[in-house]
Amino acid sequence: MTRPAISRPKPWRVAGALAAALLCWALVPMPARAATLDAPWPDPDEVRDVAPIDVTLASSDPFIPADIGRSAARTVHAQLYLPPGASAARKVPAVVLLHGSVGNYEERGYRYGLPLAELGVAVLVVETYASRTDLATSFVGRALHITETMFDADAYAGLKALAARADIDASHVALMGFSYGGMATIYALYDTIADRLDPGGPRFAAHVAYYAPCIARFADSRTTGAPLLMLYGGRDELIHADRCTEIARDLRDGGSAVTVVSYPQAVHQWDGEMEPRLIGRHLADCRFEVDRYGRVHEATTGVTMSNFMTRGLVLASCTGDRPWPIGRDEAVVAKSNADLERFLRGVFDAPGVRHS
Repeated sequence: MTRPAISRPKPWRVAGALAAALLCWALVPMPARAATLDAPWPDPDEVRDVAPIDVTLASSDPFIPADIGRSAARTVHAQLYLPPGASAARKVPAVVLLHGSVGNYEERGYRYGLPLAELGVAVLVVETYASRTDLATSFVGRALHITETMFDADAYAGLKALAARADIDASHVALMGFSYGGMATIYALYDTIADRLDPGGPRFAAHVAYYAPCIARFADSRTTGAPLLMLYGGRDELIHADRCTEIARDLRDGGSAVTVVSYPQAVHQWDGEMEPRLIGRHLADCRFEVDRYGRVHEATTGVTMSNFMTRGLVLASCTGDRPWPIGRDEAVVAKSNADLERFLRGVFDAPGVRHS
């Protein structure tokens, strides 16, 4: 009985198929392997092998999203906390960090830069206010002259700088912000912002907003598709939970998964250095709308905030003068650190965002 002939692949075809498979595997952003985000949160005072590195970013000064691409250039300073051993052969994931309205970038570097670097995650702490002292130095002056859109310009400048580094896994870079910087972190998720600041450029793999007042809604709710973690306190008087629910719904409709975590007993800035106390004015009652052209309007009157004078008029009409609570809460800090680690672990263990 004659055995049927068996067709065997030619050696060069096997080699070619194997090479093609390896090339496809190499082109897919793979999970970062250096981070150890299942370890206990490190005490920053115990971190010995991490020190901030001064870097500069090529950013700009857009007052509102509509100004992006036509505003003055700005050199922005930042501090990079790099994990020990990070290299081209051992790339690490990263976080770009935006401070709040106090401008406490050094404290943020201490409380998050050092611990996350110890856990294997690089942290770039952006000095948005300190880089614009020619515009304003006082609390009120900065609120009028240095806007959320400038924070976002700095965020994407930071992402671009990290993506150019051989020791950073550019497909696993998250954006994290606090209070005012948290607002900017949410805004940076919208295509209205991202596509204007860096068309076709790198995108953040995730966004994390700490106690960010939910005051602006976007007419175009389309997002970059990255997930968002929103953390806020149940006793935070700057947070209107119903408003945050609306914005979370907008973002989900726009293409992003949104996780909202509320800590029932927490007030604003539970992870800061201030002891519990009452402080002054707040903008929780302000309502802004961002139209499809990148113009920002006060929601009730329709007044457009195109410069610091119109912004001042709008903020004067909606900013409350009732004192509100602020203060560190160690129990909540432990919970939010664990929630942050869990979220970032999920992001960094997943395939990263693709870059052109």
